Amino acid sequence: QVQLVESGGGLVQAGGSLRLSCAASGRTFSTYDMGWFRQAPGKEREFVAAVNWNGGRTYYADSVKGRFTISRDNVQNTVYLQMDSLKPADAAVYYCAAVRLGHWPPRSYGTWGQGTQVTVSS
Repeated sequence: QVQLVESGGGLVQAGGSLRLSCAASGRTFSTYDMGWFRQAPGKEREFVAAVNWNGGRTYYADSVKGRFTISRDNVQNTVYLQMDSLKPADAAVYYCAAVRLGHWPPRSYGTWGQGTQVTVSS
């Protein structure tokens, strides 16, 4: 089973960009579909984006489509979330998640990282 560690969060002005990274341990990274989720204070966790095992398929929440890009590097065992044109509404703790290959897009995820904070100032 992989273990996930997110990084790259921080403070950015509205309209700016950030790139989040999620490093996975283990040799089986390429057998997992990967996703990003976020949770703002007082709100439920919500899906942001997903990428399949080889990076050939992606899926986005409507709220981030056209602004965020998910990608992965199976040599570096890392999944990325490039976030452009950030809005204050994007501020949240962002979590990386993994699930063994199965239904696409994934319905649930079995492994989660600890999260990284993204703050967007207006």
